[in-house]
Amino acid sequence: MKRVLVVDDEEDILQLFTELLQRWGYEPVTARNGVEALDKFRSQQIDLIVSDLKMPEMDGLELLQHIRSIDSRVPVLVLTGYPTVETAVKAIQEGAYDYLMKPVNPEELRFRIEKALAQSEQMKSISFLKGLNWALIISIPVWLLLGILLAKALR
Repeated sequence: MKRVLVVDDEEDILQLFTELLQRWGYEPVTARNGVEALDKFRSQQIDLIVSDLKMPEMDGLELLQHIRSIDSRVPVLVLTGYPTVETAVKAIQEGAYDYLMKPVNPEELRFRIEKALAQSEQMKSISFLKGLNWALIISIPVWLLLGILLAKALR
């Protein structure tokens, strides 16, 4: 079960997203600000983050910067009730996977979450395959060398 961290200072948003995520088969984790979210991110395996942009203590962009310094691969969806081109560009430049406006359509949110998680899984698979390729590339000369040495020893 994928764990989704929802960060918003509005209690009704947290409750709504918790219900939706549970219905969709995800395990929701909630935080009321960026500081609390960062603590939860550091202490738990989080697969995706949905964060409000404007929050007290630490806003969504600052949270995004901290998350990226810890793990550059976890997808972060940024939500805002105050959309501007500048904040959208800044969020994407800082590494947000997507930028959505409140009120968000639940089906649109679900689609974006599924798409982000699918892409995240693909990236993990690609990383694994790259590691496997390097292991093969490195091991082939070693086995070849061992074969030559063994052939000489058996002569």
